Amino acid sequence: MDPIFRDAASSHITEDDLNRFRYSVYGISNQVQQLEKQVAEVEQFYHSTSVQVNNAKGRERHLASTKKPPHGSSSGEANRSNTMHEMTQHKWAWPFKEPVDVEGLGLHDYYEIIKKPMDFSTIKRKMDAKDGSGYKNVREMYSDVRLVFKNAMKYNDEKNDVHIMAKTLLEKFEKKWLQLLPKVAQAENEQLKEEAHMQLESQLAQEATYANMARNISDTLSEVDFNLTNLKALVVQKCRKLSTSERLKLANSFPKLSSENLTRALRIIHEDDPNFKHNAKDVHLDLDSQSDYTVWRLNLFVKNALVDPNN
Repeated sequence: MDPIFRDAASSHITEDDLNRFRYSVYGISNQVQQLEKQVAEVEQFYHSTSVQVNNAKGRERHLASTKKPPHGSSSGEANRSNTMHEMTQHKWAWPFKEPVDVEGLGLHDYYEIIKKPMDFSTIKRKMDAKDGSGYKNVREMYSDVRLVFKNAMKYNDEKNDVHIMAKTLLEKFEKKWLQLLPKVAQAENEQLKEEAHMQLESQLAQEATYANMARNISDTLSEVDFNLTNLKALVVQKCRKLSTSERLKLANSFPKLSSENLTRALRIIHEDDPNFKHNAKDVHLDLDSQSDYTVWRLNLFVKNALVDPNN
């Protein structure tokens, strides 16, 4: 039997009362443990996301002040497709439409010179990919188009026809790219704006969820405090008042306490009587001025401490 309940058993508390007390204490303890976890979760959320929310708001305000592209992202898709169509339909595009036939042409040193082969069919496949393996943005695609021509120019001599065709198409492509670059930048800006807005909405939704959790924690804390107050009142009501001889025995037991246990005993008084200066050099203890509940707690603590000084 727990010390508090063992001592209580000698008063007016029945076994049924003890069982109810144990059940109440167990339930309150579980509530407190859950509250501790929830508080830690809420604190972690606000610590990790407060800066992110402010940054997202700042990005959204900044991007909102920029000019919106006239045709949206669909314009970028159309420009990309049109540019690729022009490149692949050019009369000199045929050497670059499919991967280089390294074995058929006997180009035994090709992979030693060209580290990343590229061709139009590979680019087209990545443009059409729907499984996430395609291009993340227009700049990645244009980088691969350049790579097609750069590889051809690197592997073939300057006087070679393939080198000349690649150089000519690259120049045409670069001019086209410069014309499209402003529209690409605008489309990218709009995409960033949309992403910042979505991120902000997601974070604000999470914040609302945790704000609601914080309110629930506050309500539950009030409930726990209410239950503890009622439990304490019930225990006080059930516990008998110490007799004069018991109070005298308790007073005579204080000098027998260790320094640490004496401090803990004085702290018990301070918990019920905040005006009691338990940290003063000279402490005057008048048991008759304390409540019956405080005296009962002191008696219980002192008895247990003298039985087990390490308690």
